[in-house]
Amino acid sequence: MTSTTPAASTDLLQFAADAAKRYEVEARTRGIAPSPGALAALARLHEPFPEAPADPKEVLALLSEIGAPATVLSTTGRYFGFVTGGALPASTAASWLASTWDQNGALRVMSPIAAELEDVLQGWICEALGLPAGCEIGLVTCATTANFTAIVAARHTLLARAGWTAEEQGLFGAPPIEVVVGGEVHASMLKALTMAGFGKKRLKIVDADEQGRMRAEKLPKLGPNTIVCLQAGNVNSGSFDPAKEICREARDAGSWVHVDGAFGLWANASPKYRHLLDGFAEADSWATDAHKWPNVNYDCGIVVVREAQALRAVMTMSAAYLQAGARREPMYQTPDASRRARGIELWAALKSLGQQGLANLIERTCAYAQRFAIELRRAGFEVLNDVVINQVLVSFGGAEETERVIRRVQEDGTCWCGGTVWHGKKAMRISVSSWATTEADVEKSLAAIIRIARETGRS
Repeated sequence: MTSTTPAASTDLLQFAADAAKRYEVEARTRGIAPSPGALAALARLHEPFPEAPADPKEVLALLSEIGAPATVLSTTGRYFGFVTGGALPASTAASWLASTWDQNGALRVMSPIAAELEDVLQGWICEALGLPAGCEIGLVTCATTANFTAIVAARHTLLARAGWTAEEQGLFGAPPIEVVVGGEVHASMLKALTMAGFGKKRLKIVDADEQGRMRAEKLPKLGPNTIVCLQAGNVNSGSFDPAKEICREARDAGSWVHVDGAFGLWANASPKYRHLLDGFAEADSWATDAHKWPNVNYDCGIVVVREAQALRAVMTMSAAYLQAGARREPMYQTPDASRRARGIELWAALKSLGQQGLANLIERTCAYAQRFAIELRRAGFEVLNDVVINQVLVSFGGAEETERVIRRVQEDGTCWCGGTVWHGKKAMRISVSSWATTEADVEKSLAAIIRIARETGRS
């Protein structure tokens, strides 16, 4: 057997810390995407399940040797793909602590620190997002799970009003619930709805305008059996649904309003962009990601529900051995029971930023997105969206030419941008979300994109 003494464990942690430090240094000079050689080396990991134990330090050394070069450098300032935030230093360091503590964040008796941090975060999150004090939060893996959690809370509430308890009677024969979504509804919202039992063919889809915003005047007749799903921050254009008008109509009809705000809800943290969230606080539930704009380490999604009981009614579980206390228990707000204490990194990130730092992060990345749009237009390329926050869509001509530019930018390694299709047109999507992005990163990335686009146009 390999050594498992406390001294050996401490030595292994130091070895891991040294490897992490080397990674950060080497990342400054490496291309954003892994090299072909690094990808080829992954084949070395494919072996029969080892029969005998291995020295932990040798295991870690192999992981670092093969794994580090095969990562995408999403923590650097020149990664603009998938609305991925870089990990704040305080969050990363807190993640090391959290992994060492190895807390089960399900119950207070399992981890007093995890439960207490969630109590603190409940107020901080509502304040940052501009939501009513007293809302209930749950920490989950991602916005998809947050959407799902909110939708089942909504389902419970609407069915209970009709005299039906889904948790006892199931869904077969339940009173029908109508679900209204916009024409630009995100795929994660659709996934959440289907997992909650609302088939795609049953959804009422409201037309969206040229920026992807739900057209309020096209809303169908709403009622007390309706869930309306709004969007705060279109994943392509960054646009916001007209929440004020829609929430007013939904409130009058007794409908439940849910907001998919995976990154856009965080715009409320900035006085400059807060107006974009006008009306969204009138909803009943919200979903967002902390691993996007707030730059918390993966994974950290957040569900927020106005009425705590709506969430707890569907998420509470009981067993003789669980020893739930009288105070708030983290697992009664989420689908998970045993889970990571992800509030540790979230608390560290928000504590290190403070209100001013979070506002600055939002405003700085939005300003960089505007810089991308201005310079790409000046270079003769077409920006397809109104750049309202941190999302830029750019076309370099036809679909094939734009696709070639995207591929060559990714291969070049200076920066990384993904592709999308917007209103039938192929586009490069630039998502500026990282605390690590600087003016120099933007200028260097712009120079590379423009150079490659012009070379591609001549080839």
